[in-house]
Amino acid sequence: MTKKTIRLLMPQWQGGNNPNYSFGAELLAWLAPDNDQPLIHVPVQAYDGTPLENENGMNGRTQLLEQLEAAQHIIDAHKPDRIVMFGGDCLVEQAPFAYLNERYGGELGLIWIDAHSDLVRYVGYDNGHTLPLGNLLGEGDEEFAKHVKIPLKPENVFIAGLATPTEQEIEVISEAFQRLGIAPTEPDTEVIQRLGIKTAEAQELTNSTESIKEWIKESGIKHLAIHLDLDVLDPKAFRSLLFANPEAPYNYSPAGTMQMLQLLNLIRELSEETDVVGLGITEHMPWDSINLKNLLGEIPILNN
Repeated sequence: MTKKTIRLLMPQWQGGNNPNYSFGAELLAWLAPDNDQPLIHVPVQAYDGTPLENENGMNGRTQLLEQLEAAQHIIDAHKPDRIVMFGGDCLVEQAPFAYLNERYGGELGLIWIDAHSDLVRYVGYDNGHTLPLGNLLGEGDEEFAKHVKIPLKPENVFIAGLATPTEQEIEVISEAFQRLGIAPTEPDTEVIQRLGIKTAEAQELTNSTESIKEWIKESGIKHLAIHLDLDVLDPKAFRSLLFANPEAPYNYSPAGTMQMLQLLNLIRELSEETDVVGLGITEHMPWDSINLKNLLGEIPILNN
């Protein structure tokens, strides 16, 4: 029987408090191969120059909740078997992956390919894109987590590609956190240990992906969703990342180290091991295209 697959374009920017995420999502959807899968736009409130309001410790909370509910309504109306999500900040993953976990009886496997865990809130850095995996596990932010009818099982989650900060990064991040008063509500390493979530750093996966294959077999993962935050990639090799901003360095978390071919091989192997029913790609920040678009927008003859 043919499985019903839909593509969602959700150019959400409020979760990272950066309007450039919207253009990154749109370009990502345009770059993806054409096929007969319908592409459905999730309505997102465009940036109008007004700063986001910090609501109960989260920038743009009301907008983010409204957009989460819009994505849920679209998915529920289509009732797909498989979902592809083009984001946007990482918080776009909540609606599709929560739905897929329901669709597959609470037994969905989720591999979180990301330089960061996205499990906890950081006080003083009040952006929702630090929380999607926590929300999906029934933790995270209470107001968002209650939209997850069946939380994912921690043993069905694997975080791949975690970045280990260099000594220089530790120094820079610590200075920024101290200066801005940023602190996690609970260290993500403690959450990972408390919940028993399996992880692998990018360097480990360079040598072997056996730990992921063993997890799939031991956990009996029959249906798998893949979260891909492009910041898992090495910004020296792939420049369309928040970490590769040519004008302002990003000093709040360590950069990814994974290479493009390594990432592709991992996703191919996952597709051979089990039934991939979800794919979300997020945090695309194409600086050259963004700057060129802004330049074109200011040229008089193009705007008469």
